[in-house]
Amino acid sequence: MSTDFRSFDPQGNMIYGGRACTGAKGVVSSGRAEASEIGKEILAAGGNAVDAAVAVAFALGVCEPNACGIGGGGFLLIRDAKTGENVFLNFREKAPAAARADMYQKNPDYDPSQGLEGINYDVNLRNVYSATAAAVPGDVAGLLYALEHYGTLDRKMVMAPAIRLAREGFVVTPLLAADIALHAPQLKQYGDGWKIYLPGGKVPSVGSILKNPDLADTLEKIAEGGRNAFYRGEIAQKILQQSEKDSGWLTAEDLANFEVKVLQPVRGTYRGYEILSSPPPSSGGTHVVQMLNVLEHFDVGSLEVNSPAYIHLFSEVFKMCYADRFRYMGDPDYVGVPLDGLVAKKYAAELAARVDLTKSQAPQCGQPGKYESTSTTHFSIADSEGNLVAATRTINHFFGSCAVPEETGFLLNDEMEDFSIDPSSPNAPAGGKVPLSCMSPTFILKDGKPVAVVGSPGGIRIISSVVQVISKLIDHGMDVESAVNSPRFGDDIADCIIYESRIPEETVAALEAMGHKTRKYPDWDRIMGATNSAAFLPDGTLAGAADPRRDGLAVGI
Repeated sequence: MSTDFRSFDPQGNMIYGGRACTGAKGVVSSGRAEASEIGKEILAAGGNAVDAAVAVAFALGVCEPNACGIGGGGFLLIRDAKTGENVFLNFREKAPAAARADMYQKNPDYDPSQGLEGINYDVNLRNVYSATAAAVPGDVAGLLYALEHYGTLDRKMVMAPAIRLAREGFVVTPLLAADIALHAPQLKQYGDGWKIYLPGGKVPSVGSILKNPDLADTLEKIAEGGRNAFYRGEIAQKILQQSEKDSGWLTAEDLANFEVKVLQPVRGTYRGYEILSSPPPSSGGTHVVQMLNVLEHFDVGSLEVNSPAYIHLFSEVFKMCYADRFRYMGDPDYVGVPLDGLVAKKYAAELAARVDLTKSQAPQCGQPGKYESTSTTHFSIADSEGNLVAATRTINHFFGSCAVPEETGFLLNDEMEDFSIDPSSPNAPAGGKVPLSCMSPTFILKDGKPVAVVGSPGGIRIISSVVQVISKLIDHGMDVESAVNSPRFGDDIADCIIYESRIPEETVAALEAMGHKTRKYPDWDRIMGATNSAAFLPDGTLAGAADPRRDGLAVGI
């Protein structure tokens, strides 16, 4: 798939403009231009938003292998315009049946002052690298389920562009080259990664074309044979061989028994808008709604965006809600999650009353139970009929486990790192359990009509990034491109505001005077996510905005 768009200039510097679009019939906003163009191709061929989403997902697995792929899993939030039905597909990776709460040992060198990165690393990194870190992949099952039940086009037709992209190749961007360089030792060590990503034993140069014929062959087998080609056939055997070689836990039964779950999205409201997002086992949607519920008690619209008062308020709300996440959230099939309490308006009022607008406070969880009733990629697609797809997919860390089963062309995830190493945690590993996630594919509706589609990669910062975009759309009336491009910040139980350096130093100084710890990141940093989004304009036109923090592009038709 050829495209003239480049996310970088001839000197290898990222270009931050030119990522937005409008369209009369549909828009696709994803993390790679090649994938967005493929989505547009499917829409032009008469496909609906789900057809385009499945095509984009398989394509991103080719050209954004550092973030997603068929060795991973994810979530799809779908809205059917004809019926008004909103469904949530959970095809998140699951722990192997042999998993147990004490299967990993905590790294004694972890330094909490450095934030949450590394908090769950095994002492020997067995939950980070090699197939010992791999959970059962769900990507193929989930995408094909979505296509069969909500799409309109033939599987071979939808998968053909991704197969072509793998054979013909895609452009190596500065971000991808840097990720390959960082993980080169592990890509050489585990399986066939060296053959694909280190041609000639070297990191490919920026601007070169990278081909993956093994992945093209794998995708052709799936297009021909469906999910059984992946979970029961030759591909499954290759996965198991890699797992055995690395002393992993995956079995044939783990692969054959994988099931997609169809769930109802979490629902909330914010200043008259309806919010639909991801339910557990993702924590994302629950805490997006919870944060918005708390923010609703403050006149956010009167605050200057990214002023000291604005960042302080959001920081305090983020910290409380993330504390609840770490205390209460896990796979609801294994632990009790006080979901109704966490999203209750009365609980939000209690949390809002705890906010001190003059000084920073340490993170502290609340008691949502009394309100009970009896790192990743994201793309958004919308069409003129009102069909919506918000998709967040992952292999966890960049390049996942770095393990590529022989002659398959795809990376296995390292989702076992998303479990807590603490055996007493509600998110401790167990056989068949889904690790906790922050993924938050989200719809915004008004009077039953779609307003916007939002989501992001970014690990623990997904939730806070999505909340910032939603608030800017609703509280400040920003257009979707401005909301996506606005400087971003985050805070969590590490109790430290991380911020992009486009936020002025005098603002940071004011926050530090209020007792906040701070840490600066570059002007446009992907640690803050990549909120590829779409919105409906008053005249019926669709607008898309890809996040300049990665290599994405929004295209319209």
